[in-house]
Amino acid sequence: MAKIDAFFKLMHEQGASDLHLVAGQPPMLRIHGDMERVKYKVMDNDDLRKMLYEITAEEKIKTFEETGDVDFGYEVAGLARYRANYFMQRAGLGAVFREIPNEVQTCEQLGLPSVISKLASLPRGLVLVTGPTGSGKSTTLAAIIDEANRKRKDHIITIEDPIEFVHQSQGCVVNHREVGTHTKSFSAALRGALREDPDIIMVGEMRDLETISLAIEAAQTGHLVFATLHTTSAHKTVDRVIEVFPHDQQEQVRSTLADGIRAVITQTLLKRIDRKGRCVALEIMIATPAVRNLVREAKTYQIPSSIQTGKKYGMQLLDDALMDLYNKGWISPDEAYQKANEKARFRPLLRTAPADFTEV
Repeated sequence: MAKIDAFFKLMHEQGASDLHLVAGQPPMLRIHGDMERVKYKVMDNDDLRKMLYEITAEEKIKTFEETGDVDFGYEVAGLARYRANYFMQRAGLGAVFREIPNEVQTCEQLGLPSVISKLASLPRGLVLVTGPTGSGKSTTLAAIIDEANRKRKDHIITIEDPIEFVHQSQGCVVNHREVGTHTKSFSAALRGALREDPDIIMVGEMRDLETISLAIEAAQTGHLVFATLHTTSAHKTVDRVIEVFPHDQQEQVRSTLADGIRAVITQTLLKRIDRKGRCVALEIMIATPAVRNLVREAKTYQIPSSIQTGKKYGMQLLDDALMDLYNKGWISPDEAYQKANEKARFRPLLRTAPADFTEV
C-alpha cells in the first residue's frame, strides 16, 4: 500500500471531494465546499515528492518535470478512483486529488429531472453539460452514459483527461480513452473515433477550436455526442461555441449548430443549510424548433424566454431552480444570490449587503 493511500482513506471517510497536498503547508481537505486542515505535519518538498512519485508512472513524472504540470488517474482498490493534478509552486510541489466514486450513480439516485435520463436515448446530436469547475458535470455525464449503457445496444467511446468514471460494458460496448496515454489530444481521439464505429461519443472537455469543430461534425454525421464546457447559462454556452470560430465562419457554424444541438444542461453545486452536504441547481435547455431558430438567427439572448415558456418540455432556468431550492429551505438566500444569473431577483431576500460589492 502506498503511503499516500492513508490520506485517500481519510478523505473517503470524511466525505471530502478534494485532497490538497502542498510543500510547506499541512494537508487540507475540501468537505462540502469548505477547506479544512488535516492534523498532520507540514510536509517539506522532498517528503512530498517521495510520496507523490510513489504512485506516479515514469512517463508522467517525466512530463511533470519538463512542464511543471501533469494530470492522471489513480485508483485505490475497493475505495475509489482519483483525478490527480501535480503542479509546481513557490515552495515546491503541489498536488490536488479529486475523488471519483467507484460506483456510478444513476440519474434517479442523483435526483435529476426525468428529462436528463431521456437524453441518453437520443439517436444523434450534441448535448452539452456546462458549469464552473467542481459543479458536478462529470457526475451528471456519467449518469447519462450509465443510462445509455444499461438501456441501449451500441458502441460508446469516452475521451477524457484523465479517465474519471469507469463504465463496465452492459448493453453497450464501452471503450475509455485517456488523452496523453491512449491518444495525443482530444481532437486526435475525436478524429479517430469517427473511424471506430461509435454510436455515442463522450468528450471530457471541448477545449479548443478543432475539438469543438469535430464534436459538431460528429453530431452532424449521425452520432450522439456528449461534452462539457465551462459556462454559466444555456445561451452563453451557445455563444461560447460560436465565438470560438473566426468571424467569417460564424454564420455557417450557427446554422450547423442549430441543426445539431439537442440540449444544454448548466449546473452549479450549492451548500445546504438544512443538513450537511450539497445540492445541485440545473438550467435545462431542450433544442425545440423555436430554440434552434433563435440559434440560427443569432438571437440567443431570447433563449431564456424560450426556456421559461418551455416547461412542458422539461426546460427550466437556473434562477427558477435556485428559487425552488430556497423555498424548500435547502439553501440560504446568500448562496442563491451568489449563484444566480439575474441577481436583482434575489437581492431583496438578503438580510445584509452582498459580499461581492461589484455586483451592486
